[in-house]
Amino acid sequence: QVQLVESGGGMVQAGGSLRLSCAASGRTFSTNAMAWFRQAPGKEREFVAGISRSGTSTNYADSMKGRCTISRDSAKNTVYLQMNSLKPEDTAAYLCAARSNWWPAGSPNDYDYWGRGTQVSVSS
Repeated sequence: QVQLVESGGGMVQAGGSLRLSCAASGRTFSTNAMAWFRQAPGKEREFVAGISRSGTSTNYADSMKGRCTISRDSAKNTVYLQMNSLKPEDTAAYLCAARSNWWPAGSPNDYDYWGRGTQVSVSS
């Protein structure tokens, strides 16, 4: 089992930045790919970014390329999502996910473990 706890969400103005954190505990954290998804009310869960088991491979949604960076610190069992130039359409609950495979796939169906999420709200 892997437990995931997100933090770092909040309210920012358009153009602002936030850094989200996802602290993992339990077994085999170092062997899991990790990812961030987001979900706005009434919308489907959407892939944001993912990072491989080693941290050397990353995967980004087109909507976030150039505006966010995913990273991981295996010593701290933590994954980060740095988001810049935020837009009102980025408003959503951001959820951390983990899977047993090394590749950070883009479908929520590929992930085995989920956190409860942290809310990001961007005002215009």
